[in-house]
Amino acid sequence: MITTLLDGNKRFVAETFSKDQARYADLAKAQRPTVLWIGCSDSRVPVNTITGSGAGEVFVHRNVGNIVATNDWNLSAVLEFSTNHLKIPDIVICGHYGCGGIEALEEESPEDKYIPVWLINAYKAKERVDEKIRALHIEIPPEKRMELIVEENVRLQLEHLQEYPFIRKSMREKKVNIHGWVYDMNSGEIKVLQRNTVPVRE
Repeated sequence: MITTLLDGNKRFVAETFSKDQARYADLAKAQRPTVLWIGCSDSRVPVNTITGSGAGEVFVHRNVGNIVATNDWNLSAVLEFSTNHLKIPDIVICGHYGCGGIEALEEESPEDKYIPVWLINAYKAKERVDEKIRALHIEIPPEKRMELIVEENVRLQLEHLQEYPFIRKSMREKKVNIHGWVYDMNSGEIKVLQRNTVPVRE
């Protein structure tokens, strides 16, 4: 696979880069993305492919379960850089159905040490969905339940995002909007769940 990747880069240089050198030269000087994408690390959800976007258009942070953890210095630096320096006006948190991270909320592997700790940041989504199901006194298929947890996790991470004071400030000043989406791998479509233009709470 490593050889395949390097061969792919050679094709990129020959077929794409060389034909649009002026654009890539401009990108080499500075980036001007207009969206910050916080998505899952899943290899089946490549942001540029599923959105039809190109190089320089989307600033990307990906992790297991598209989680916003306020104690994650990596994500915190991404958020700070994107809002304070790149002045990105839109932040998207995109989950996806069939997410292995969300499915891992159900059953921990005895071999895993770090994944369960990381997924603590998503556990409330599972609790919320199960509480709603119990309150309605209904039974739903396991697959549908997991889809609901995936969706609720996106909403939960939008809440976590607004725990950053500078994000709330940017939203109040109408400099940043935040969006919650879910990608369906079976249809290729993105479902819009939520859009916040003002902070939910102060």
